[in-house]
Amino acid sequence: MQRRVQAWYDYLNGFSMPSSRHNPYLETRVMTASPEQLQLMLYDGAIRFCEQAREAIEARQIEDSYNLITKAQKIVMELASSMKDEVAPETCANMRRLYFYCYDRMVDANLKKEVEPIDDALKILREIRQTWVMLVEKVRDERAEQAQQNQAEPVAAGSGPASLDGGSTINFEG
Repeated sequence: MQRRVQAWYDYLNGFSMPSSRHNPYLETRVMTASPEQLQLMLYDGAIRFCEQAREAIEARQIEDSYNLITKAQKIVMELASSMKDEVAPETCANMRRLYFYCYDRMVDANLKKEVEPIDDALKILREIRQTWVMLVEKVRDERAEQAQQNQAEPVAAGSGPASLDGGSTINFEG
């Protein structure tokens, strides 16, 4: 768990950061974040790096755009590789296809130094992020409702994954 949190901190903070640019606020946020919040931070990081890369391309700052796109690509690959196929194989496969499409568009942006491919990736990443926010809110509401029900009737200790409509489950523990 500690290794994965450190990796996420590196992704969000821009990788290979010299100690003079250490960000204790971000480190605290990552170390105290729930798995759902870490996922949201990754989306935010990928979107932020893509937006910055878009600006760098427009300003013809080639090296900066390359570095920023590369950071976004690493986050997208982390998102794609960290999914749990055993929980929802079809959903994971579909999400992975979206992540790979975003990754491919970022490669095109890096090769061609054009903003259109970045815009394509940004559109999808923003949509996925918004969907994630709605899912987290739904699960949070269901957990709160379950907690209220549990106060009314004692239940065995231990909490499992959140159950969504249709009997499917999502497990945020990782």
